[in-house]
This record gives sequence, structure tokens and C-alpha cells, in this order.
Amino acid sequence: MLYRSSIRVIALVGALCVTMAGALAWDDSKYPDFSGQWRPIGGPGRWARDQKAPLTPEYQAVFEADASEGGQSFHNKTYLCWSPGMPRVTNGYGEIEFVITGKTFHILVDHIYDNRRIFTDARPWPEHLTPTLLGTTIGQWVDEDGDGKYDVLVAETRGLRGPRAFDATGLPLHRDNQTVVKERIFLDKADNDLLHDEITTIDHALSRPWTVTKNYRRERDVVWVENVCNEYNPHVSIHDQIYYLSAEGYLMPAKKDQLPPDLRYFKQPRK
Repeated sequence: MLYRSSIRVIALVGALCVTMAGALAWDDSKYPDFSGQWRPIGGPGRWARDQKAPLTPEYQAVFEADASEGGQSFHNKTYLCWSPGMPRVTNGYGEIEFVITGKTFHILVDHIYDNRRIFTDARPWPEHLTPTLLGTTIGQWVDEDGDGKYDVLVAETRGLRGPRAFDATGLPLHRDNQTVVKERIFLDKADNDLLHDEITTIDHALSRPWTVTKNYRRERDVVWVENVCNEYNPHVSIHDQIYYLSAEGYLMPAKKDQLPPDLRYFKQPRK
């Protein structure tokens, strides 16, 4: 009995040592301070206010046709409380919180489903990726200025599915969903409360890789509020059509010359 008890004690001490070693390996002083609440400067808005999208002729025509119709396209589903997907999620909807751990960089957003995980544990890309709206993101911390502390998170996102758009205008990404998104996330050297996310999108709807920088401002003394997308959503999906609910509670068309829904199962009023 004494022998078995000793074995159990040794095993317990060994497990504690492994746990302590793991804890000691995590040194948060080597990482930048991303604490607090972050908001996009200028609001989420358009993907790029000062750049014209380098769309291919085919996808420029898709974009213009949808804009002329005045409706929501296949590519834009956030009005139905779908996740914005990548890269649109980086527009910064709602309140943002960054959480750094030893193996994962978490981006938390209380909006629709905007939470992201960037794996920083040096894992390889899986042989098979299950496509999702936010994709799979793998990154690594880099000490660019050589001072012994990490200052930039470099990341890449693959394994995406649709529908996705760059912003609320319906600016499209290609339906083949072969998008690759590369990011550099870092604090501003001159302002510790300013964070930059330099995003390069590689997509077959674009004639070249497109780089846009998103900027976020830190709020230190804040209140975190609840944001439930479905609660006040006036959009109604019926079969393959989207309609709009007016302030008076009446169904309205959401695009030009839209026909009303099929009412065959409703009792029709007598004339």
C-alpha cells in the first residue's frame, strides 16, 4: 500500500511540475498590451473610403448590376444576421476585445458572430479545412524591432465559404471562395491607444491583391453593452426573397419592382 501511495504522490508531483512549466513558459511581458475596448475609427462603414476596388471586369459588372437593382445581393447576408465573414469582419462591428494567450489570439465582438481565433502555437495548416464564414486563421508573433518583445502579429486566413462581401454596399468576393487574407496587427509606435490591422485580400474577384488598413481606437473606461442582432432586425426572408418590415408593421419591397410573396395558403379578403 505504501508503495502504491508513493507512486500516486510522484505522479501528482510530476503533473504539477508539467503544469507549472507550462505556466512559466507563458510570459505576457513579451507581448503588447491590447487590453481595453476597441472601436473602429470612423465606424465600420465601407471597406475602403479612399480606394476603388480593383475588381475584375466580370465582378465589376456583378457589383453594378446589384447596385442598379437596389437590393441585397447573394454576397451580402449580414442584414439577416449572418456573420460578416472574412475579411469584412475586420470592419469592426460593435465593441471589440483582444485577448492574448500562449497559443491563441482571440478577437471578441458582441455583434452577430464575429469572434475570431488566431492560432499562434506554430501548428501546420490542416490537410483538409472545413469551410466557414470566418475561415481558419494561423499566425505568429514577430519581434520586428529586435527589442526582445513581440510587436506585430502576422496572420493568414484560409478555408472560407460564402456568401461574403467586403461591406454593406455588396462589394463582392468571388463565389469560388478561394479567398486568402493576410494580416499584420500592431499598435501604433506613437500612440499606444491606436491599433492597426493591415489586411491584404487575395481573391479571384480582384485583379490584384488588395491591401487596406483598418484602424481602431482604445477606450479604457467603458461599459460593455448587449447587442442582439435579431431583436430589432426589420428584414424578412420568404423563400428566396427578402422583404422589409415598415415601422407600422407592414411588409414592404426591399428592391425595385419586387413582387409580393405568394399568399396561396392565406385566406384572401373579399372584395
